[in-house]
Amino acid sequence: MRIAVIGAGIGGLAATRALIADGHEVACYEHAEALRTTGSAITIWSNGTAVLHALGVSYADMGAPIDVLGTLRGTDGRTLMDIDVSRAAVRYGFPHRSTPRRELIRRLADGLPPGTLHFGRRAVGVEQAPDSAEVRFADGSATTADLVIGADGQRSVIRLAVHGTDPTRSAGWATWQGLTPVDTETTHSRRGLMVIGKEGMCGLLPAGNGLLQWWFDRRWDADAPQPPSVAAMLKERYGHWAARPVVETLAAADDSHIEFFAHRRQKVTRGWSRGRVVLLGDAAHTMPPTVAQGANQALEDAYALARGLRRTGDLQAGLLDYERSRLKGARMTQRIAGSEMTDKYTPLATRLTPDALVTGFHTWWIRAVSSILNE
Repeated sequence: MRIAVIGAGIGGLAATRALIADGHEVACYEHAEALRTTGSAITIWSNGTAVLHALGVSYADMGAPIDVLGTLRGTDGRTLMDIDVSRAAVRYGFPHRSTPRRELIRRLADGLPPGTLHFGRRAVGVEQAPDSAEVRFADGSATTADLVIGADGQRSVIRLAVHGTDPTRSAGWATWQGLTPVDTETTHSRRGLMVIGKEGMCGLLPAGNGLLQWWFDRRWDADAPQPPSVAAMLKERYGHWAARPVVETLAAADDSHIEFFAHRRQKVTRGWSRGRVVLLGDAAHTMPPTVAQGANQALEDAYALARGLRRTGDLQAGLLDYERSRLKGARMTQRIAGSEMTDKYTPLATRLTPDALVTGFHTWWIRAVSSILNE
């Protein structure tokens, strides 16, 4: 089939790679002028690395491994919980990695045939005929394909062809994040930290090569203007926390490398495709980043879509197979992520919950939201 993929993010590149491997004629269109390198770092759990393995993407030297997630109380730095996430990695045979987003993007794009990626092509709409679909671009050009894949993120244009409207809404939270060389114990470890307080949450993960992935979450109106200095706002709000890695991170933060991400969510329903147009990743199921499954769910989607088309040998049957295999996992992920559960300040409940119980839940959860780990 001739397939047009709209969006060269993680999901779009993974789908492009998987579908080319199955013999389809694939072109991927990206509105930016080059591969996007923004987005700080991301966490790839066992289900994500399982997809990378299936796609032939190397990850053993990518970023940094994560074996433990600890939760600290911001006011005094006391450890409230330790989750042994390495148990899931051992159980399923695929590790967890924290890596700069740009590095994963580069590896997904490496090896694609020349002429596959088309930059500076912003999609503005899609129209369907019985035997094809046509994508229109802002520069006045168009392309025709047997299948159009909308992998164009939470503000998807292609989604309008499926749903007719934008089903997402503000989650009432926001993230300010960075990826910087901060010389802390966490930076050089295999341990991630979540530090919580009434002011919000701070996350810290090693990202390899001396880089620290860090983010601060707090309640925020998505339409509110940004403060004149985000770094100053963060230091004022979190600077009194006693957790040492937070203090060290704030000292190294400046406005030049802080990115803003407003949380949005949607109810995940049936109907990910319409005719010859199908959605994946954030275009299909926008969710807040609070359980770090967004990139993993996009990878799962890409793999499942290619698998559905391959094993059915029919377009409509393949799209239905894809949706059926992914609906439960995406819906479960969205419900928990959309609750902003990990951002909320519940120190007593966190301290009283046995580490072994949460470790067991995390191990179960990784497989529960996955398709590839259940094959």
